[in-house]
Amino acid sequence: MLKKVSAWVLLFGIVTPLSAAADDSLVKFKGGIGVIPVSAGVAVAPTLATAQTVESVNRNIVRGVQPPGQLWTIADLRADVKADGSIKVRGRGLLLAGGNGIGGNAGQSVRATLICEATAPFTLHNTDPVVPLEPNGDFRIDAVLDPLPPAVCDSPVLLIRNPNGAWFAAGIVKRDSDDD
Repeated sequence: MLKKVSAWVLLFGIVTPLSAAADDSLVKFKGGIGVIPVSAGVAVAPTLATAQTVESVNRNIVRGVQPPGQLWTIADLRADVKADGSIKVRGRGLLLAGGNGIGGNAGQSVRATLICEATAPFTLHNTDPVVPLEPNGDFRIDAVLDPLPPAVCDSPVLLIRNPNGAWFAAGIVKRDSDDD
């Protein structure tokens, strides 16, 4: 009996550190936000600030990356970026949220981009090649970021972008307190 208990204690002592070391994640994302291309309307003089329509808008630019011309929505996004630069992204329901193609995927393909800096200049760590969206907007990315991300990513933003570079969705950083 003592030998069995000793064997279990020894096995548990070896396996526990290995499983803890196996999670070499740099950053994880749980949930996603679809793009709203315009962040604000701006009244240009002589238009009154209270006017219902304005001539100018502020585009929803995230860390130097332009939005597309139309609204997009995403049902769910999960991503895990490892310290070695490998990344797995699972997206569900990335679809147009406006215009004549509403509810469709517009025949788009996507890539993931990780940005770690909070202020310019920004380094875009991209996946290649791009992957096509399924008709229902689902996609899977299993790739390595190029260039490789830094050892510490202080202010992580994950953008899902089209081949032309516009961002369609952003990941929500998973905090240690979040459930899986």
